[in-house]
Amino acid sequence: MSTNNLSYSDQGGTDSAVEVGQETTPTSSNAGAGFGLFSVDFKKNEDLKEMLESNKESLKLEAMKRVVGLIAKGKNASELFPAVVKNVASKNIELKKLVYVYLVRYAEEQQDLALLSISTFQRALKDPNQLIRASALRVLSSIRVPIIVPIMMLAIKEAASDMSPYVRKTSAHAIQKLYSLDQDQKELLIEVIEKLLKDKSTLVAGSVVMAFEEVCPDRIDLIHKNYRKLCNLLVDVEEWGQVVIISMLTRYARTQFTNPWKEAYILAFYESDEEKTRDETEAKPYMMDPDHRLLLRNTKPLLQSRNTAVVMSVAQLYWHLAPKNEVSIITKSLVRLLRSHREVQYIVLQNIATMSIQRKGMFEPYMKSFYVRSTDATHIKSLKLEILTSLANEANISTILREFQTYVKSQDKQFAAGTIQAIGRCATNISEVTDTCLNGLVLLLSNRDETVVAESVVVIRKLLQIQPTQHSDIIKHMAQLFDNITVPMARASILWLMGEYCERVPKIAPDVLRKMAKSFTSEEDIVKLQTVNLAAKLYLTNSKQTKLLTQYILNLGKYDQNYDIRDRTRFIRQLIVPNDKNGALSKYAHRILLAPKPAPVLESAYKDRDRYQLGTLSHTINTKASGYLELSDWPAVAPDQSVRNVEVIEPTGKSKPAKSSDDKFYSDSGEEEEEKGSGSSSSEDGSSSSSEESGSDAESHVQKNSSQSSEESDKSSSQSEKSSSESDSEKKERKTKTPLQKKTVKPTAKDRYHTIMEHRAGPTSPKQHTKTIFVNVINQHSVLQTFSYSHWSTLCVSLFTQLCPLSLAFPLQVSGPAFVPEKSHDLLHRMTGKGLSAQYQFPRQPCLYQPTMVSVQISLTNTTDHPLEQIHIGDRSPTGLNMHCFNTIECLEPEASVTVFMGIDFNDSTQAANFQLCTKEDHFSVSIQPAIGELLLPITMTELDFRKEKGKLLGMNESSATITMAAENMTSQPISRPVATVANLGVVPSSQGNVHRFAGKTASSRAVVLVTVELRESSTALITINTEKSVMGSMLLRDLKLALAQA
Repeated sequence: MSTNNLSYSDQGGTDSAVEVGQETTPTSSNAGAGFGLFSVDFKKNEDLKEMLESNKESLKLEAMKRVVGLIAKGKNASELFPAVVKNVASKNIELKKLVYVYLVRYAEEQQDLALLSISTFQRALKDPNQLIRASALRVLSSIRVPIIVPIMMLAIKEAASDMSPYVRKTSAHAIQKLYSLDQDQKELLIEVIEKLLKDKSTLVAGSVVMAFEEVCPDRIDLIHKNYRKLCNLLVDVEEWGQVVIISMLTRYARTQFTNPWKEAYILAFYESDEEKTRDETEAKPYMMDPDHRLLLRNTKPLLQSRNTAVVMSVAQLYWHLAPKNEVSIITKSLVRLLRSHREVQYIVLQNIATMSIQRKGMFEPYMKSFYVRSTDATHIKSLKLEILTSLANEANISTILREFQTYVKSQDKQFAAGTIQAIGRCATNISEVTDTCLNGLVLLLSNRDETVVAESVVVIRKLLQIQPTQHSDIIKHMAQLFDNITVPMARASILWLMGEYCERVPKIAPDVLRKMAKSFTSEEDIVKLQTVNLAAKLYLTNSKQTKLLTQYILNLGKYDQNYDIRDRTRFIRQLIVPNDKNGALSKYAHRILLAPKPAPVLESAYKDRDRYQLGTLSHTINTKASGYLELSDWPAVAPDQSVRNVEVIEPTGKSKPAKSSDDKFYSDSGEEEEEKGSGSSSSEDGSSSSSEESGSDAESHVQKNSSQSSEESDKSSSQSEKSSSESDSEKKERKTKTPLQKKTVKPTAKDRYHTIMEHRAGPTSPKQHTKTIFVNVINQHSVLQTFSYSHWSTLCVSLFTQLCPLSLAFPLQVSGPAFVPEKSHDLLHRMTGKGLSAQYQFPRQPCLYQPTMVSVQISLTNTTDHPLEQIHIGDRSPTGLNMHCFNTIECLEPEASVTVFMGIDFNDSTQAANFQLCTKEDHFSVSIQPAIGELLLPITMTELDFRKEKGKLLGMNESSATITMAAENMTSQPISRPVATVANLGVVPSSQGNVHRFAGKTASSRAVVLVTVELRESSTALITINTEKSVMGSMLLRDLKLALAQA
């Protein structure tokens, strides 16, 4: 083996590898030609086989990399299967991953050899590494042998319960493979799909919905309980998962909600009393289902997606589900996609062409985006031409016709012909420009291009059929140009016009027939047929001049080589020339040949495509494709919406005693204002904590302690809701729920005061007379209350002494910030704000209004010489942004400042929150951009708990990097300070001097974030971040690397 390895090295590594499909040349000069021919297969990839059978892991790994490289190039490496499959049980993780990649590709082709390793795959399903477990399941599902269906079924069920979302995602993919192999397993697979649909991981959602669409798309009942969850997860799902989910939800919505396109789409409270009593049998005004609105609201932000398929999916959803007055929001996003590749343009333009036929007003403002470019392909040009024709109206037709004049001169003959047809459609649809278009087409008859002339003649013929009495001059002009036109279709069209309107040109038509009699034998078949028709019509209307000509032409046609012409000639002769046998038929010859014919209708080719769902393959090819699922009609009566309500499981165990202890604490504290604050937080928390409100005996005393402040809580809830700009109906609904949610806020309040205590009780206490104005949204009359910092500190110290014993009952408890940066950011400059200056900073305190919000402190300053009135928050973006605004500041005196607090739910994203800061007279657009570290809350955790949580967040949930630090910074203090500055994390005690640990959780989703900084030799440090929010982890890692490297 050493000899083989040496020879491999001497040959130059990868250059010596014989790629699959290539022939080798014998190195021996004595080898004959015959041996060279038949030794090729014997020596093919021999070096790779030797490396794969080597005892050295490095050689095996190198060989597998080269094999996978061959597969990536599209070359056949199936003959290496026996050598590769021997390494499936290797202990080297990297080697095992590559082996699984190979097996997934060739397991179906080499089923017998793959079956020999079934036991190895089954063992790999228990591997600690989630990637190995997922790869083993992927290989197992790729072996398409019916005998292992029970094994695959068992593996899928186990993987569906795996702790790793990546493995659960792989199990959803395996469901589709197993179903295609054995459809008898459908019922068992539906059970697994039902289980996976309940999964809360965004990684799993798209895959399981795809499995649902493949296995049981008609089982709508499986979606009911998961509908709202899928709508809320939609923004965070991967892009291709979003496409699948949106398509499924579109079909679901058409079966569960009523038609929003009714004319009575008005709000009920806008109706007058007279209209209500006018007729009891009248249809009630349309009121959109809240779940219908939820779907539209949660898909709207995806119109900004970078993935064109996602944007197209949202566009078709709005087209099929949204009220007509809301569909226009997709227009700008679709126009944006026209800057993509031509393949994307083709699909998007096809859908726009279908939309523009029904709703021209949507795309009319963007008409210039559909102007044809010289670099466009022919099929793109044709689609843009189709759209421009559909958008044409009396207001813009002159602009479009000027554009068409340029297109007619194009070197692309097919496009030029299409432009002439478009001009004809415009002339048909807009009567005001019919004459103008006809005159323009007549001028084109003198064009040198035969294609243009031919198409012009055809279009003119169709237009003349609409108004034949007014355009005899055009027919005469076309007859004069007949000799110069050589295109058969154009000549046939002119002959048809002469025959159809021969009575209007009685002198010209016979002369044209005379010319055709001379050249009859050399004409094309289509021209001969129209010549026979012209002769028959002239025989009936002007037999004196044309009788002999007609007989001559009929005789020529009788012996023509084409049987169609011979048959037509016999038929015409028997029809128009009377004799004893056909006397009865000849009486009706005039009615048959000169019957009035309906004018042709020039329609768009995309008129009927709306019967298919937009964005589907069936819509693209205009034919029902295999697997296409039709959209159902809107139900006349909406099904019961309660089927989408999810029962919240009542918490059990230690949570109730802990809650009871909290209630005792609040009843003993005697702070009425804090009692009110609890009620306000309750109303904002919504139903997230309503599951704790069961009628258990352990909570009986809560009602007694909270009854004294119930009225204040109701009023504070009402006041909070006024600042959130909700509809009146939503206000009433939430007010009725407020008393039931009052009991659930105690842990949140405890968190709040615990955090304030640790922040305020620091070494630098503020001055006694320094005051800050807090907007008290809890108070019934929204009075601005002023507290000195000393009051807060005294209150928090007393609270801390009572909260310390309770912290043991709450694992991963939110703690006070380790460091609060004093840096503030400009929100509104005084020049831009016309004298109003605003700055914001993150105080790193749990939000008073809602646990998922991030608290933002805003300082407003009036730098003018006059008071500023009614300072408030206006419109916000994105529309679904959850924001708790500060109450309106009625008046801010000159040179005065005020500090207010806001709560913003960034949804664990660094996307800026855009809103308007308004005064009585002006509106200023501002935005708050959070750093990734400000979206976290510090938590208290022991080193043992830290290790346990970290063990759950390995593999894809872990990201790390190594940095170089200055030697003087390799101690505890220089490490903790930069980390605390970048991210709001809590410090975890560590028994190792060179390892520093920090813990926190995201404010919105409460996902745990663990940071480990391990100091190593040579002034290097390893930064490791573990969190299921992998995107946040990578962004936080980038910021920490920069901060620690510059410390």
